[in-house]
Amino acid sequence: MGSGGKTILITGSTGYIGGRLVPKLLASGYNVKVFVRDAGRLVGRDWIDKVEVIEGDVLDPHTLPLAMDGVQYAYYLIHSMGSGTNFHDLDVEAARNFGGAAKEAGLQGIIYLGGLGDPASDLSQHLASRQETGEMLRESNVPVIEFRASVVVGAGSLSFEIVRNLVERLPIMVCPSWVYTKTQPIAIDDLLDYLIAPMNLGTIPDCVVEVGGSDVVNYRDIMLGYAKARGLRRFLLPIPILTPRLSSYWVHLVTPISSRIARPLIEGLRNEVIVRDFSARGLFPDIKPMSYMDAVERTLLDLEAGNIETSWSDALWNIERDVTTLSVGMQSGFIVERRTRTISATPESVYAVFARIGGNLGWYHATWLWRLRGFIDRFIGGVGLRRGRRHPTQLRVGDALDFWRVEDVESNRMIRLRAEMKVPGKAWLQFTAIPQVNGTTLLEQVAIFVPKGLFGLLYWYALYPLHKWVFSGLISQIAKKSDLESDIHFPVS
Repeated sequence: MGSGGKTILITGSTGYIGGRLVPKLLASGYNVKVFVRDAGRLVGRDWIDKVEVIEGDVLDPHTLPLAMDGVQYAYYLIHSMGSGTNFHDLDVEAARNFGGAAKEAGLQGIIYLGGLGDPASDLSQHLASRQETGEMLRESNVPVIEFRASVVVGAGSLSFEIVRNLVERLPIMVCPSWVYTKTQPIAIDDLLDYLIAPMNLGTIPDCVVEVGGSDVVNYRDIMLGYAKARGLRRFLLPIPILTPRLSSYWVHLVTPISSRIARPLIEGLRNEVIVRDFSARGLFPDIKPMSYMDAVERTLLDLEAGNIETSWSDALWNIERDVTTLSVGMQSGFIVERRTRTISATPESVYAVFARIGGNLGWYHATWLWRLRGFIDRFIGGVGLRRGRRHPTQLRVGDALDFWRVEDVESNRMIRLRAEMKVPGKAWLQFTAIPQVNGTTLLEQVAIFVPKGLFGLLYWYALYPLHKWVFSGLISQIAKKSDLESDIHFPVS
């Protein structure tokens, strides 16, 4: 069934699921509106010019009518877990506001993503809150199809990133007894298929639909399965004395996920979260969920290709347009060092400067250090800097550029380089020129490193002070040259 000109509202579009759902709905021909607290958080999304953006907050009911004007269906993908200990109250209030506004606007249905778990059991606060949110939405008497899922397997998924970071970093893991709790992980692609499928039913059924992959496993299986797929030998030692609080602090220390976010998730690991109702098979017979190992293999291929559409941390990132910004964190198992600079030059001028980098022209800042790194790489058997570049100003996918390989090019906008020097992991360097509404350009420079094992992490942190100096100087020189080569001479902010 086609889109039929339907207009769909998506909340949570800055998050992991919502950010992937938007382009899929657009590709299916739907008109899409996105409801966000800050439209600036969508800057750089490929689909931003194809949707209608409405700013507001579900906790402020006065902002909802405009968002729902002309809308037939809405996706509710919001939760307040990162907002502190009162997240349950915020979730309930937000869902009540949204359901009431949906009723007033005459929406034909709401699609909501909640969490698996037997409601008759002693659910954790997080899981109970997810299910109570669905109840609050249904109180509006608007049809609500509530999908309930557990661990989502995909590049950038919060639950998967906890597993990924623990397994990558720790050869021996001391684990609480919850490692034997049963769960039913689902691949991100299968989950998105389920979320979109109701649009083809004609009318939204008012029901709860439990979804999961084809395997029922425990968390020990999840971690050892990931290790097997990565070719890593890992050992788990379950002990009964680790509390959720202690476990969350350990996750905070070893992974990029803060204890504030990790603790509600870890408390929920005591609950068995498997599919008990199989109505999804009857409603959506064409969807055949893949196994956990197949989902892991697909995710690793995405990571290998740098195919990361969204990350759990996307919703936590704010853009400050008027200053140089730096963020260093983990996304999808990558160590990401992002710098931005607002420049008065045009995007074309900025692109022309960073597209000429390397070769005979050098690296603008600390070129002697780049050359020393190339010499060391050549000495230990790597490609070094001798390859230079094919053309002094033009780049195309597949070009060699010193000890990098051009992986992607968008003319007058972006280049992405993949490192081919010898490093204990994989590395990328990306430059993007993003036009701003005030006529300036946001230059974004992102250095990405995927460490291999503990030595990879030690390599990164040992060289971080040097990287910080090199990459800070690099973006400063690109900004300076961009303004000098344009006809506008304003101070760089």
